[in-house]
Amino acid sequence: MPNKFLKLKNYITKKMSMSHIYQPLMLIELLKGNGKASAKNISKSFLSYDETQIDYYKKITTLMPFKYLSKHLYEIKKSKDNYFFDGFDLTEDQKVELINVCSKKLEDYIRKRGIKKIFGHRTLASGIISGSIRYKVLLRAKNRCESCGISNKEKALEVDHIIPRTKGGKDELNNFQALCYTCNSQKSNKDDTHFKKILESYNHRKKGCIFCNISKSKIIKSNELSVVIKDNYPVTKDHCLIIPKRHCVEYFDLYQPEINAISQLINEMKTELQKKDKTIKGFNIGNNSGEVSGQTIFHCHIHLIPRRKNDTDNPRGGIRGVIINKQSY
Repeated sequence: MPNKFLKLKNYITKKMSMSHIYQPLMLIELLKGNGKASAKNISKSFLSYDETQIDYYKKITTLMPFKYLSKHLYEIKKSKDNYFFDGFDLTEDQKVELINVCSKKLEDYIRKRGIKKIFGHRTLASGIISGSIRYKVLLRAKNRCESCGISNKEKALEVDHIIPRTKGGKDELNNFQALCYTCNSQKSNKDDTHFKKILESYNHRKKGCIFCNISKSKIIKSNELSVVIKDNYPVTKDHCLIIPKRHCVEYFDLYQPEINAISQLINEMKTELQKKDKTIKGFNIGNNSGEVSGQTIFHCHIHLIPRRKNDTDNPRGGIRGVIINKQSY
């Protein structure tokens, strides 16, 4: 058998292919523990390098403990990223005694609440999200918080369940959004009644509505919340409609996961149609909301209309043509 030291050194220096920081950190913990390491210690080593977590808890420090401590203990001050006692003059014995009192307070709280419950907002609500899903969510959000719009360069983004898993939300691309750590921490998932009503409403169908009762044979493509069908009166070849499964009258009645689901199908259809038909050089994407805008079927639907060169004499103005004399400008 080859020497264990040489085998490890050869793997680390010559064969280790890294897509993340995890391999060397795990080996370090195993080596420090004389060949043994707990999952907890290995996880802590990962955490020590995770700047997004550091940023998260730096924000928590300011929003929570400092906010309340400085309110009651005026001696505690802040300067940039540093916190300090103004006029600190405690003896070693006094420091040790106060640390012990704090430790006792901490132990009592953990014993009463339980460590898993204390950090439940960081575990149950988020779950484990695969790297591929995270990539797709951030790509769709263009690396900006979908709530406040701040860039990922300024604040670390987290992938969040729009409807929390704890309230029945699913691990579907439609139900994910990119939020900065501030918007995510401020988002509440405590209103059970509110989320229960939202989840139930996804099953709402209206009797007599033709889009609530689409034949399966007419559906070209679908995902959990929306479907695609061909338009019965196409403006151009392959003109199709993207329709939410839930009965809602207008685009403005859609929930964010439904908008995500519809956008997903629009992009998939665009790619498939252009792959199938090289003459397609553009698209009109449109929605009629309200009778005065031309809506005739009062179940929200989005038109995806492929455009080809010379399919009309003068395409200039495009969607402005809904009011004929305003198309040219």
